Amino acid sequence: MENISSDTPKQPPLSLPFYYGWLVVSLCFLTTLTSAGIRSSPQVLILPLQDEFGWSRAMIASAISMNLLLFGVAGPISGYLIDRFGPRKVMMGSLLLLISGVSGTIAMTEFWQFFLVWGIIVGLGAGGVGSVLTATVGNRWFVARRGLALGILGSASSTGQLIFLPFFMAMIAYSGWRIGSMTLIVVALILLPVIFLFMRDDPADIGLEPYGAGQAEAGGTASLRGMSAKSATITPRQVLGHPTFWLLCGSFFVCGGTANGLIGTHLIPHEIEIGIPQIAAASLVGIMGALNIVGTTFSGWMVDRVQPQRWLALVYALRGVSLLILPFVHNFSGLVVFAVIYGLDWFATVPPSMAITADTFGRENVGKVYGWIFMSHQIGAALMASAAGAVRDYVGDYNYAFLSGGVIAMIAAGLALQIKVPPKVTAPPAGAQTVGA
Repeated sequence: MENISSDTPKQPPLSLPFYYGWLVVSLCFLTTLTSAGIRSSPQVLILPLQDEFGWSRAMIASAISMNLLLFGVAGPISGYLIDRFGPRKVMMGSLLLLISGVSGTIAMTEFWQFFLVWGIIVGLGAGGVGSVLTATVGNRWFVARRGLALGILGSASSTGQLIFLPFFMAMIAYSGWRIGSMTLIVVALILLPVIFLFMRDDPADIGLEPYGAGQAEAGGTASLRGMSAKSATITPRQVLGHPTFWLLCGSFFVCGGTANGLIGTHLIPHEIEIGIPQIAAASLVGIMGALNIVGTTFSGWMVDRVQPQRWLALVYALRGVSLLILPFVHNFSGLVVFAVIYGLDWFATVPPSMAITADTFGRENVGKVYGWIFMSHQIGAALMASAAGAVRDYVGDYNYAFLSGGVIAMIAAGLALQIKVPPKVTAPPAGAQTVGA
């Protein structure tokens, strides 16, 4: 009886006309979308909280800074937990943290309470389903079309902001920020049972192989480079001694500072201060999010076709240009132009960074290694969120902060060009077994 039980083939929980990994990608996309929408919502609370409680811009930015920092600190923890317990349990636990954090908003009357629920609880909950989850799922389930899968998952964060921020701003305008905050948890409550029923951690759990495993993509640059999917667990000494790790950390530090920290936190207050109506200001972020869906998905598509470090450098350079022109834009039409340029590269850094991590350190090690790289991203975000708020309070506007962001984005482009991607794995001789292809 034991032999019969052990030989019973594993089956997916649903019979689908396509590869089950695409359903897994969809579930991760929706979870990351919801998490990103909730995590980024405090930026539209800045002015309402100032008006009601008299808190300074720097005080509110400090709580958002803690949110961004813990979002990053949760990265290595999330990577360890995902490798240890699987994405499914981590996704459910993170959603429960987000629900509890946002629920505390309804009774919030003091700054320390805002700092606790939005700065700490929401930050940790969002970090559990951030880029580390995306990197792990994309590399576990896909060999062929890996870049496309990573691009789709990478666009989830901007899609969440595209959907949540204009909606949240409208809810604040019509119902107040407390009721508006409570509406954010509805999607999270719906997702919990769906993830429990249909999410799976690994293709082997349902008797499948990664998409495209064992199939060589002849003549293309999409073939996996470097370490195989079955590579042994890498040691911390090996990671810390590899220059690619530090180049990715440095460039991603700048990415976080110029994205989540600067634009993600302060763009809407800046727009309102130069005379843009609140709903229109949130809609501009929505435009950026919509274009980023295109940009990030296209970025993943390009990762399957070109050297990822060169593509990464181009993305950072485009971001630098957009930030350098922002201080000279003072009307809605000009901000639309900025939103188009910046939106196309908002999260487009994610697919090439994930691919370089997997190709350098091995797909089995993506969770733990990328977790530390992502933490550097959020440290940059936290520092820039606080620094830009302080600059605004001292100088009276955000222009110096935007110009500084443009300069460091150009530096990040230079760092990306220094990354040496491992050589592409050549096809094995006829009759030989393909490893990790």
